[in-house]
Amino acid sequence: MAKVRIGDSAPSFELKGTGNRTYRLSDYSSTGVILAFYPGDFTPVCTKQFCSYRDDGDRIEALGLPMLGISPQPVSSHERFAEQHGLRIPLLADPGKRTGRAYGVVGPGGFVRRSVFLVDDEGVIRYRHVALFGLRYQDVGDLERAVAAVV
Repeated sequence: MAKVRIGDSAPSFELKGTGNRTYRLSDYSSTGVILAFYPGDFTPVCTKQFCSYRDDGDRIEALGLPMLGISPQPVSSHERFAEQHGLRIPLLADPGKRTGRAYGVVGPGGFVRRSVFLVDDEGVIRYRHVALFGLRYQDVGDLERAVAAVV
């Protein structure tokens, strides 16, 4: 499993996502981006995580960085998940887990580890959190502290 570190160039990606769009890392070269890898739509912790991001959307917007969710489910699942829970963060499909592997978040047995990366406007990883166990997620306060530490 590849392991990207703080200071490394972020692996590029091109993934289909919600809103009938294709998303590329290069789309965020003027702003930077927060990437939130998660195991699966409709799972209890993932639902709680993304609903918390929805509920604190104004705080996420205040970070000045867009956020993307990435998991292995197809776009159709992401669309249902987003619609059912009123999620506004784009959700990207990584069915072959290539992007997850490039970021080093696919664990033994192919399980995607709950992870957050902050990529700056030059495509460099400035923050990395990969959970060993996915029972806790990086909440908005954690994201605020991460962004504050690198700006």
